Amino acid sequence: MGVLADTVLQAGGEAIGVIPRTLVEKEIAHTALTQLRVVESMHERKALMADLADAFILLPGGFGSWEEFCEAVTWLQLGIHQKPCGILNVNGYYDALTALISHAVSEGFLRTAYQEMVVVQDDVATLISHLRAVVLPTEPKWATNRER
Repeated sequence: MGVLADTVLQAGGEAIGVIPRTLVEKEIAHTALTQLRVVESMHERKALMADLADAFILLPGGFGSWEEFCEAVTWLQLGIHQKPCGILNVNGYYDALTALISHAVSEGFLRTAYQEMVVVQDDVATLISHLRAVVLPTEPKWATNRER
């Protein structure tokens, strides 16, 4: 995350960090950001990041990245927000995840409309372009019992 923030700042962009106080106390905070917001818990962190975000993009990463992205997609599915969600599939890093999503659809655990709301691209510019154009579901998952 630090490399991404530094790259954004070097390009003249704004980088806003949201971090729990316990991590600041462990000296993990990036202090050269445009803005650093310190919160009391990871739950507060995720809620504030969701409020601040225009979209959610999953970059190659591990458990924390996956968990936060899946929560953002779930919130979109449930109608908690209407912000696009995308996966930057660098060198096929998320091929297995996209296959799992397709498997969930084929097994009846996920509607095709919710699979289609997650934009997957291997190029940053293309991903951002598609995120701007994606049509998001307007009906939350739990609002109907209709079939896919």
